[in-house]
Amino acid sequence: MFLSLLLAGFLTFVELNCENMFDCRHDSLKQDYEWLPEGKRHWTPARYWRKLNHIGQEILSCQEEGVPDLVALVEVENDSCLFDLTRRSLLRNAGYEYLMTESPDERGIDVALLYQPLTFRPICYDYLDIQPLATMNPTRDILYVEGETLSGDTLHVFIVHAPSRFGGEKHTRANRQLVADRLLAAVQLLPPAAKVIIAGDFNDDATAPALRHLENSGLHNVTATATGSQGAKGTYRYQGFWQSIDHIFVSRSLTGHVKRAFIHDAPFLLEEDKKYGGVKPFRTFNGYRYQRGFSDHLPLVVRFSF
Repeated sequence: MFLSLLLAGFLTFVELNCENMFDCRHDSLKQDYEWLPEGKRHWTPARYWRKLNHIGQEILSCQEEGVPDLVALVEVENDSCLFDLTRRSLLRNAGYEYLMTESPDERGIDVALLYQPLTFRPICYDYLDIQPLATMNPTRDILYVEGETLSGDTLHVFIVHAPSRFGGEKHTRANRQLVADRLLAAVQLLPPAAKVIIAGDFNDDATAPALRHLENSGLHNVTATATGSQGAKGTYRYQGFWQSIDHIFVSRSLTGHVKRAFIHDAPFLLEEDKKYGGVKPFRTFNGYRYQRGFSDHLPLVVRFSF
């Protein structure tokens, strides 16, 4: 079945915010103290390995046959985490390779791309740095990867983790606009017919000015109205309200290749929302209370046909 999917030209793209995939070791250049065994979260090796296996299980569950071809990951700390995830967790037999950024983010979190060498061959990659405004902290670089699919198509993939709304949405709006502008500057350097995928946690919903700016510039948000089969109406839930702050955009040249876009809300990724009713993502931490879950975000899945 998996081979037939490859030969038919299908490609599955997943985006997932991992909710703080940190290892248990201190990086002397970063503020990662709470993610140490003696830190506020008591982040022990046992919890770390459970986290990796949970993320691996989550990724594998996004596709019934085989494994997703490309996986954009947000909130991963370093190369050690990605090595452990792809070589020593439940994903160890999946065959993934990876590329990731090394950003100036003060906590040390970055973005990464997992890829299947059988169906996607990287040609080049780069980091797009964000020169912070005077009022903002250093933020995550944008990962850019150009690669060739099994069908012979060239994809230009950008992975984003935009600045948060901490301090207020209006007060921090310019920070996310800065990231959108940096993205568009890079996209506009590509050929007009280039096949572009932009994915990540934008910390904004589809109606926000920064995301509207992307759409007005010719990109299409294929997950703006995505829902899940178990009742999820967004990738994130805050105080009882579903929010879609994770997004996948494509260029006009790719819109005709999108066959399906949805939120993967498998039952094991959800828990009862006892305060507000319904369900919510089964996260690793609720505040500082460890609850052995997966992530506070649900995965986005887009299936392409070439």
